[in-house]
Amino acid sequence: MPLAPATAAADGAAVASPAASTAASEAGDAPPARRTVSGWLPYWDQENAYLHALRHADQLHTVSPFWYEAKADGTVADHPGAGDRPIVDGLHRAGIKVVPTVMETMPKDALAALVTDPARRAAHVNALLATAAKGDYDGLDLDYETLATTGDATYAAVRDGYAALVTELCARLRARAKSCLVTVMPKTAATGRVWDYAALGKAADRVRIMGYNLHWANGAPGPLASTAWYEEVLRTATALIPAERLELGLPAYGWDWTVRADGTRAGRAAHVTWKEAESLRRAKRAPYRLDPESGTPYFLYADGTDTHHVWYQDARGVSGHLPVLRRHGVTHTALWALGFEDPALWPVLAQGAAAGPAA
Repeated sequence: MPLAPATAAADGAAVASPAASTAASEAGDAPPARRTVSGWLPYWDQENAYLHALRHADQLHTVSPFWYEAKADGTVADHPGAGDRPIVDGLHRAGIKVVPTVMETMPKDALAALVTDPARRAAHVNALLATAAKGDYDGLDLDYETLATTGDATYAAVRDGYAALVTELCARLRARAKSCLVTVMPKTAATGRVWDYAALGKAADRVRIMGYNLHWANGAPGPLASTAWYEEVLRTATALIPAERLELGLPAYGWDWTVRADGTRAGRAAHVTWKEAESLRRAKRAPYRLDPESGTPYFLYADGTDTHHVWYQDARGVSGHLPVLRRHGVTHTALWALGFEDPALWPVLAQGAAAGPAA
């Protein structure tokens, strides 16, 4: 996506959205925030993310610690800190559901073999149920992203196999009075075909759409999301899944791309949280810019003959995107990830949820 002319703020100045400022100034008179937000808790920054969750417990209904990983043999392995009892208990005391995420990093053929073999799929469901029973959990969230690389010859079988896996798991979790969440990539005219939105929407209590990485680390610099992209993503999703079952995942991070003098990209972009991006922007004395086409912030800085392009998301960007969610009746958001975010984001999310029904 080409860069459009941008507006700039003073060097080093914190930039808050008008919505954030209004919400913050009226916070003393406002009713309690609705619980319309969920968030992932990264195990590599667990204590910080946990403190952020407690700080915003009035808005969070669910926290998903990134604690488990599905393996090619169908077993489920622990990440560091998995099942941390003080964290589980602390979140529950704050009235927040704990629904750990199970992710995977399998080779695409291994994941395809697991979900398309009925016997192996059934064994994996049993392993997932055993994981859900490990701690005092309120359910599970499945985040199986390697499905996205499924090739033309097998994608239909993998799509159906994964839908069958989620359908069986969700039915059995629900029978145990536990929630079943599934995290998927955005479906547009050109992407996301391997996820059967209609089947997953019927099976799961919530479908979380990863509303980020429109531009990603191994691609060209650009915004992680845009207003137009969200329109397409949510138009597609709400045609197949009831809006009340959807959560749009919002980025609280960004990418720092290095571009050589000849215009080529120098390897993979570096990941930055909102806090890291803003600290870097100030250190480099780079003006804050808001791209009017995507509605997201970015800045540039020089490093020798290279130019760094840093695109990320903050409260101002999210404030501009929330009207798209409201137009499609989507009032629930998911944050990747707790501890990464702009503090001004929380009053913006509270204001954005005001137009929707209570959780």
